[in-house]
Parts: sequence; C-alpha cells; structure tokens
Amino acid sequence: MEAVLIECVQNSLRHLLYRNAIFMCERLCSEFPSETNLQLLAACYLQSNQAYSAYHILKGTQLPQSRYLFAISCYQMDLLNEAEMALCPSNEPMAEVPNGAAGHYLLGLIYRYTDRLKIAAHQFNQALSLDPLLWAAYEELCRLGAAGEATTVFGESASECIQKQYMSHHDAGPQLQASSDDHNAVSGRQQMADNVSTRQLRHLNANNIKDNSLNHNGAVFSGSTAASQPSNSVHSNISFYNTPSPMATQLSGVAPPPLCRNVIPNGQLSSSVSADVSPRSTVKSTLQPPRRKFVDEGKLRKISGRLFSDSGPRRSTRLAGEGGPATNTSGVPVNVGNGTTHSSKYPTSSKLGSSTSRSVTVKKGQSLPTETVNEVVDDSRLNTVATTSGSSQSFDTRSCEHDGSMSRASTSVSKVANGALEVLSLLKILGEGYRLSCLYRCKDALDVFLQLPLKHYNTSWVLSQVGKAHFELVDYIEAERAFRGARLASPYSLEGMDIYSTVLYHLKEDMKLSYLAQELISTDRLAPQSWCAMGNCYSMQKDHETALKNFQRAVQLNSRFTYAHTLCGHEYVALEDYENGIKSYQNALQIDTRHYNAWYGLAMIYLRQEKYEFSEHHFRKALNINPCSSVIMSYLGTSLHALKRNEEALAVMEKAIIADKKNPLPMYQKANILVSLEDFDGALAVLEELKEYAPRESSVYALMGKIYKRRLMYDKAMLHFDLALDLKPSATDVATIKAAMEKLHVPDELEDSI
Repeated sequence: MEAVLIECVQNSLRHLLYRNAIFMCERLCSEFPSETNLQLLAACYLQSNQAYSAYHILKGTQLPQSRYLFAISCYQMDLLNEAEMALCPSNEPMAEVPNGAAGHYLLGLIYRYTDRLKIAAHQFNQALSLDPLLWAAYEELCRLGAAGEATTVFGESASECIQKQYMSHHDAGPQLQASSDDHNAVSGRQQMADNVSTRQLRHLNANNIKDNSLNHNGAVFSGSTAASQPSNSVHSNISFYNTPSPMATQLSGVAPPPLCRNVIPNGQLSSSVSADVSPRSTVKSTLQPPRRKFVDEGKLRKISGRLFSDSGPRRSTRLAGEGGPATNTSGVPVNVGNGTTHSSKYPTSSKLGSSTSRSVTVKKGQSLPTETVNEVVDDSRLNTVATTSGSSQSFDTRSCEHDGSMSRASTSVSKVANGALEVLSLLKILGEGYRLSCLYRCKDALDVFLQLPLKHYNTSWVLSQVGKAHFELVDYIEAERAFRGARLASPYSLEGMDIYSTVLYHLKEDMKLSYLAQELISTDRLAPQSWCAMGNCYSMQKDHETALKNFQRAVQLNSRFTYAHTLCGHEYVALEDYENGIKSYQNALQIDTRHYNAWYGLAMIYLRQEKYEFSEHHFRKALNINPCSSVIMSYLGTSLHALKRNEEALAVMEKAIIADKKNPLPMYQKANILVSLEDFDGALAVLEELKEYAPRESSVYALMGKIYKRRLMYDKAMLHFDLALDLKPSATDVATIKAAMEKLHVPDELEDSI
C-alpha cells in the first residue's frame, strides 16, 4: 500500500496535479507516519505555493532533507532567521549544510538579505565549487560585485569537477552488467513462482521498494532504507521475505515493477525447470526480473550516483577475476586449467562438460573446498579438461562482455569530458559578459556578448542583457531594439521588461509603453515587472499618484524586487514627498546595496534640499558602483560647484564629457561653471560645441543669451532668447526667459538688488 501511494503521489507531481498529490500524500502519512513521508507531503505543498503548510509540517524535524525543505519554506515566508537555524543548527556547529550546493546557495541568499555580504559571497563560492554548473550562484556573485573572472570560475578545475561527478555517478555501469548476469543465471527458474502466494508477492514487492520522497523542485531523493542481507537458513521467514533483488537495491529511484508481474499461472511451468529447485531460489528469481525491464544499456549513464554507493567492491571483485580467487553470488568456485580458482556466476556444466562420466555437484550457497577440487582434477584429467574447456568458453564470453562495457564506459567518459568543455566554454562567455555588465563596464560586456554563437545571442536572456547594457550607456534607441528582439524571441518571458518600460518612458513612446503594459498584465498579473510597466505608463501621463499605486503593487507582489522600491521613490520625489522618497530608496538599498539608482535618488533629494555635503556623499557612493556613468559625474560636479569647489567640479565635468560625448548635460554644467568664473569666451566655446549635439535644447540658447547680456551684446542676447522661446521650453523656463528679456538693459548688479 505504501509503495502504491508513493508512486501515485510522484506521478501526480510529475503531471503537475498538485491537489491530487496533496490528497494522496495525506493518506500516505496517515497510514504510514514517517519523517520521509512528511518530506514528500511538504514538497507537495511547496510546489503548490503553500509554503506555510510545509513550514508547519516540517517544524521540529531533524533529517537533513527535512531541514532543507523547512529552510525553503522559511525563506519563502521571509523568516530568514529560522531558515538559517534550519540549515546551520546552533547546537551542531560542525554539521554539514544539507543538499550540498543547493544548501550553500540557499544559505548565501539568506546571508545576502541579512546584509552579511562577505559570508554570502563565501557561500555562493562554496556552491560553485561543489557544482560548477550552478549558474544562479555565479549570478548572485556578480550582483554582489564579488565574482571572479568567468574564465577562472568555469576553467579546468570546473571541468575536472564535472568529470569527477560523472565518474562517481556512472562508474558502476559495468557492475550492473554483473547483476544482469546473476538474473540471467536464474531466469530459467522464474516459472516456479506459482509456489508463492499472491499475498507473499505483495509483501516481497513492498519490501523491495525504497522509500521515496520529493524535494520542493520535484526531484526524487531516497529515504532511509537498508538492504536486508539474505540468511543461509531456509527456515528464516523474515530474512527470506526481505531479501531484495540486486536491481531493486541499486535502482532505488526507478519506479517499482507492477505487483505480481512475474507470477505464472498454475499449470504453465516450463519443462526446462529443474526438479530440485528450492522454494527459496524460486522466490529470489521472482524478485529478479531481467535487467532490461528496468533500464537498458543506453540509460545506465543517467542513473543518479547515490544508487551506486556499493558498486566499488563489486567492481574490484569483478576485475580481480583474472588475477586471483574471488567468490560470486552463488559461492561456486570454478577450476580453470592450471588450478587457479575463478569466480563464475553461471553453473560450471555446459554441453561439453555434461557428457563427462564424473561431475561435481555443489548446492547453491555452499563452497567447495579447494582440496576437494584438486582431488577431482587429479583423479580425472579428461573430465577436468572437458570442464575447463566449457568453463573457459564461458569466461571468454564474459571477458568480451566486460571489455565491451569498459570500452563503452571509456567512450562515455570522453564524451562527457568534451561535453563539459563545450558547456563551460559557453558559460565563460555568458558569465564574463554578465560580470562586466554588473560592474557597469557595459561596452566591454557588449563586446563579450558578441562572441556568442548566433543561436545563443538571439535568446531572450542575452538580448535582455544587451538591452540593459545599452540602457546604462544612455543609448535608448539601441536598448529598445534589443528589448524588442527579446520580446520576439520569447513573448512569454518577463526578463528585463521593467527596464524595457523605462526605456520607452525615456523615449516618450507612450503608445508602445501602453501596449507593453497591457501585454505584460495579460501575461502575468502577479509579476512585479508587469506593474512596473503599468506604473511607468501612468508616470509618463503625469499621473504620479496612480503610478505610485502601481509601483506599490509591484512591491506587494515581491518585496525583494529592488527596482520597484526605486520607482516608488521617483514618484514620491515627483509629488515632492521627500520623506517617503528617502524611505523608498533606503528600502531598495537594504535589499541591494549595489543598486546605484537608489544612491542617485537620495543624492538628488539632498541636492534639491540644498544639503550639498550629503548630496556629494551619495553621488560618490553611486559613482563607486557605476564609475562609467556620465550622468552621475555631471551631478557630482554640480554638487561640488555648489560647495564652491570649482576646480574639482571642472575636473569631474571633463571626465563626464569623455565618458559620454553624446550626453549634453556635463557640457552644459561645465559652461555654467565657467560663467560663474567669468570665463565667458570659454563658456561660449563649450555652448557652440554643444549646439551640434543638442540643436533643439532651449536651455543652451537661454544660457548663451545670458552670456551675451553680461558682455553687453544685447542684439545677440535678444536673438538667442527668441530662439530659446521658439523651441517651446517648459512653463518655468518660459517665465525665466521672458523675465530676462524684460530686464535686458538692466545691469546684473541692479537686477540682483531688485
């Protein structure tokens, strides 16, 4: 019954029938209460997004897998302290983190969100050392700014680790062949199964199926089971019925065979069955169907490594057959020519050996002393030669099979080595591009991504990263093209769509932004990216209150979505609610201290409040994270200029101009600083150059008009004021320009006093 219920639950999980899985697993836990079955029930709840149920089920459990699932449920419920205690119990400081790489990765996330970044980076590195293909851990390291170069992380050591894992998982393939030979040796006696009752067979099958449970991702993990050792006493019923088949012992993760699949109806016994077959052997043969009914040769390499924990001794025994004595499963030694004893899984008699006048009969499970065998060889040389000939043929056949299996294993290992190198070479490019992107070396990142094969470059994830890189470079047109390609590649993917909506916001593409927001909402109403796009849509229409509600909805759906907190801060600033704006930016920084947009938002608030020292500090924080941002450099220079540190401000402005020559802001700010230093010629030269980059920027002509007024060149001043008004500036700028035109002939000293 337990085996049937477990199989039903696992089958329901495989088909995503979570409600049925939960119902049947509750029946399982009621009938057979055990911590392993509770793990399976908790996994059902976790996969159906009911972390609170898994939390209450697993609270107080002690098995490593239970602690891992409990930590997962705590993490999803934002109970980070309890999650940490589950993975690292305080009363067991030397206890290993459960689930290996996955456990270290989860622990790293916990440390990251509790602001212990160095320890978090160490945990992510631990996870990568255990599993070099755990890409999520490398992503987190990149976001922390602590990732090593991808060529090192995914280098030779990673390749060796993957190959070792494969060898440990699949090196026992030849030993499965040995188990198959054991099955074939007794397959002729499977017809005696009618001597065993149906009830006994159900009991046997139930005892040969290991407890299985699922982790929160649906992966099968073995429960605590131990293979029973066969007893030499035929009358020992407990040992007799608990003897597992070799395949059932090794393939614990494989679905069990149907109950009574090998039962033969009465009256259909084959004539080839020997009359002296014992009932015990008959039951064993019932439990040992041919190997191919479980798995074929091509699938052996896919079996998990934990199924072969006992394969080492069997492999060494098999390989030692050519060099010395060894016992097989039946315990029958075979004499081959020179008197050396070899192991054999088959009876020594063959067609050639059966015609001899003397033979040696050994009961199954008994060993014949070597002295007795030697006496038989001395008494009848001819019989020995005949027997040796038949046995040698059998041994040669097994040797060929063994060589073939070893050859296949060697070929498979070489294929894995080549495959690992191919995967790692791909991850080197992707990893280096993502690392450089997280370090905001966006031009270098774009060059790296171009090294990808076209089929990988044109995927949604890569095109989204390309779009983000162009966005950081303030190249919104190229960013929009990349994100549009990502949408075409995967219309269902939400990766980077929050940034895409901001790109459309800056491009003033209100129709495209509205269409994108509607598409994302129809795709997934529970994704924060969808509500960020909707919020940007309302923000473009200057409806900041509705935009703020949409951004708050994104935060409600995912409190760890950093960009949503930042967008809330922007809307608070637009509503001039600086106090709540500061709180939103600080919330973003609590989640991700390297989110430079939040540092920039705080600095802008302090700049508006004329708290220039605070403003400078936060601009420098943002610049340390994104040292290539021309916009941050420009506003840092503005803060320095407000602090009367004009030389430093000019130096920063020069760096900003070099960083992005297409950005008009640093050139305009540089001209302002030169005007304050009364270097009018230098300021006019900068503005004349700026007119080529921003010919329709009204503020450029307004500043030129002010300079000409200071130089008493009233005609040119009026001309530039008129040009500024023709470019339709904002209402505030219009009022300022008209006021300057009215006071055109009033000296600046008198204008200031008025």
